[in-house]
Amino acid sequence: MDQDPGLTALAALGDFFVLRTGRPPHGRPPTLAEAYVARDADVEREVYANPVIFRVRKVARSLRTTEPRVAASIAHLGFAARLWSVALGSAALYGRVPDLDPRLLRWDADASAPDELWLAEVRGLPVERIGEVVREGHLVPLAGSLRAQLRLSERLLWGNAASALMGAVRQIDHWAAANGHGEAGSRARALAADLFAHPTLRGTLDPVTLRRRSCCLYCRLPGGGLCGDCCFDRPPGARSGRGPRS
Repeated sequence: MDQDPGLTALAALGDFFVLRTGRPPHGRPPTLAEAYVARDADVEREVYANPVIFRVRKVARSLRTTEPRVAASIAHLGFAARLWSVALGSAALYGRVPDLDPRLLRWDADASAPDELWLAEVRGLPVERIGEVVREGHLVPLAGSLRAQLRLSERLLWGNAASALMGAVRQIDHWAAANGHGEAGSRARALAADLFAHPTLRGTLDPVTLRRRSCCLYCRLPGGGLCGDCCFDRPPGARSGRGPRS
């Protein structure tokens, strides 16, 4: 990371792993620290007034859903995937984790990956701090913001976090195997195992199938089906459908 202050190596893993550094080229989007505490703003007129709710409404329009909690869950799942991907990808490639302090990360809620996140300063941390960086630094305050403004269960949100983490592990593992970097894949799997042992993520996935034990609500979207790690065998409401696996 010291030899690659722009974190350019992360691009090889895909857009979700990329983290822009420096100052955003357009405007001055708020930091994530500011976004997590924003409340009761006119998000229709002020893009950056309440970025979390702005993002939820943007996702709702994109996916054509009128259910705010469905849009919120999908938005949360995507954002959790971004955070885990950046942190775990850095750990796998550099052996260090960037300090993702919410005060250092600017977020353009109207942009998509990888241009929505900008890190003001790259400071490497030991990989053992990855849980602190992502879980405590972002997932906890993000969940607090969403739950304070929308009807979402804590179990659903931690299920999203688990699904996003496993997705990042799979992508790193696939890239590592295809490019002869087995040590990167091993490092990612070992760190993920420790993260899944934490009380917030423990039991969120089936230990054998790695399917999640809560529903992300994707199946409630118009034309939505089942995710690859869905807890259901068939879409809820189907005559022969069964409940979530445990």
